[in-house]
Amino acid sequence: MKFRGLLLGVLLTFIVSGVSFAQDVIKIGFFAPLTGFAAADGASAKHGAMLAVEKLNKMGGINGKKVKLVVYDDAVSSQQAVAIARKLIQEDKVVGVVSGSYSTPTRAAAPIFQRYHKPFVVAYATHPDITKAGNFVFRVGFLAKVEGAAGGYVAAKMLKAKKIAVLTMDNDFGKSLSKGFINEAQKNGAKIVANLTFSLGEKDMTPFLTKIKALNPDLIYCTGYYSEGALTVKQAKGLGINAALLGQEGFDSPMFLKIAGKAADGVLITTDLNRNDKREIAKWFMSQYVKQYKMQPDMVGASSFDAVYTLALAIKKAKSTNANKIRKALANLKDINGVTGQIKGFNKLGEVLKPVQVQKVVDSKFTYYGVVTDPSVITPPSK
Repeated sequence: MKFRGLLLGVLLTFIVSGVSFAQDVIKIGFFAPLTGFAAADGASAKHGAMLAVEKLNKMGGINGKKVKLVVYDDAVSSQQAVAIARKLIQEDKVVGVVSGSYSTPTRAAAPIFQRYHKPFVVAYATHPDITKAGNFVFRVGFLAKVEGAAGGYVAAKMLKAKKIAVLTMDNDFGKSLSKGFINEAQKNGAKIVANLTFSLGEKDMTPFLTKIKALNPDLIYCTGYYSEGALTVKQAKGLGINAALLGQEGFDSPMFLKIAGKAADGVLITTDLNRNDKREIAKWFMSQYVKQYKMQPDMVGASSFDAVYTLALAIKKAKSTNANKIRKALANLKDINGVTGQIKGFNKLGEVLKPVQVQKVVDSKFTYYGVVTDPSVITPPSK
């Protein structure tokens, strides 16, 4: 009997120790497109998230507990994202989740996290319906309408373009950006002489660009991802088009610079990463990114860093892993010193308020050109 009692005591000690060990780790879920056409962005997203975890753990973790990132590949699939969401909640028992993915999978997963009251922070997916899933969903990247409007402001107010041609990618991302761009550009006196739609993955932009060349615009705005954007830039230069070329965060990738080559020089984009930012957090991120991953950082990585970091700040502020307390802390965060800038906070919909950066490609590198701070442009809708 004494032996059985001793054995039971040892087992109980082991079990309690195991529980204690588990509680010393805070698990944050993360998904991104690590395979498929968006794998380059997925890798950047994962790199940024891992750097956030590294920095948090070097600073002592969250309230003395180490942070562990639980990573899955969604392959830009809504079905896969839904399965991942359920696994993170039901099997991995994560405290909160970050999306390092595109709008389609993020939009599919958001209602599940809302239903189970799991704090969900979106890095850079732009679709407006994502945060409308409910009050447990927050976005540190720009709403497409906001970034599109910032592009319209840059075109009409900063670049003084009067005649503008728009190339719209035929998906939620492209259409939402173009809508915001056109509204703001027209409001500031510019004329939209064309709005041509192309398919995701389009390889030959010359038919569209030939039509645009005949219209002789001052500026071309394109809403493609890095591949479509790079081909647009190269083919526009090949056709002798002299109009200014303005893109958006979809262009913000080392792959854009690699594919476009010298044709990228002079291109401007709206984004949320200022490569010339002098703040310590931004300089640390950019130097560590290059050191560890042997490539230049992009807005996808920076936004994913900020999403993980913001969720961690909320958990720290809540002093708890209780979902409702974390959600409340997220809603009340102010003046977050992120890699992508000073995040002022979130509105009632969970949309971020921060300046929009403008970068220009000079000698095959993104460099500072300007910033959009006008509240009428960058303030997201609250309903």
